Amino acid sequence: MDKQLISQAFNDRSLLPKAKNAVFAAIEALDKGQIRVAEKNGDNWIVNAWVKEAILLYFALTNMQTWDAGFMQFRDLIPVKSDLEAAGIRVVPPAIARYGSYLEPGAIMMPSYVNIGAYIGTGSMVDIYAAVGSCAQIGRNVHLAAGAVIGGVLEPAVASPVIIEDGCFIGSHSMVLEGAHIGEEAVLGANVTITASTRIVDVTVPEPIITRGYVPPRSVVIPGTMPKRFEAGTFNIPCSLIIGKRKESTDRRTSLNEALRTFGVQA
Repeated sequence: MDKQLISQAFNDRSLLPKAKNAVFAAIEALDKGQIRVAEKNGDNWIVNAWVKEAILLYFALTNMQTWDAGFMQFRDLIPVKSDLEAAGIRVVPPAIARYGSYLEPGAIMMPSYVNIGAYIGTGSMVDIYAAVGSCAQIGRNVHLAAGAVIGGVLEPAVASPVIIEDGCFIGSHSMVLEGAHIGEEAVLGANVTITASTRIVDVTVPEPIITRGYVPPRSVVIPGTMPKRFEAGTFNIPCSLIIGKRKESTDRRTSLNEALRTFGVQA
């Protein structure tokens, strides 16, 4: 894979014709899971900016086309994934995974959407009306509940995508956006919003600890509000509250919902 040529063409579009084959090869490798937008290295995630650059160049190299898929018709620059049986994934109609996304064998899509560059691990379920944005990295045995939105981060190419690590539960209509990172086995209740600037308040200690953009492993999170002073007065603004940790004694298969029930929270 000619990473250097792709990056050169990204910075100098006159090289785009020369880089065409390299870009197409990169997107095919993305679709097959041979390369990823981001990869875990120890405790850190490394962004492969050249892969994002290939995606952006791919849009410039493709033309609008029309595809028939059973009773449905699509018109786009990029086709939907094919060879789903060979991929070993379950895709319930009318779920759509765009070409250039990758779902490991054993992943499940209920009627939902997965965009180019996204990676979804085995055993994970993208539930009904959930959406996984471009380049998002979803770990194994993750449940994205109904209506959950995982934001896409395609530009700038060096920016970290949204990362949901193994074993997480993302509750109904929750949103994880702007490159936010959810640690392993964390549980987000319904309607939680995590962005790069969202205040994440740990209320399990005598004095609240406020962080942004990262939910620690095994945290149980619910939506909340906190006061903020403005010129016109003090108003409550949204935040997210860490109210506890998942218990080791809880069976892994049931702990996602049970962790929320422990604190009287809905999924």
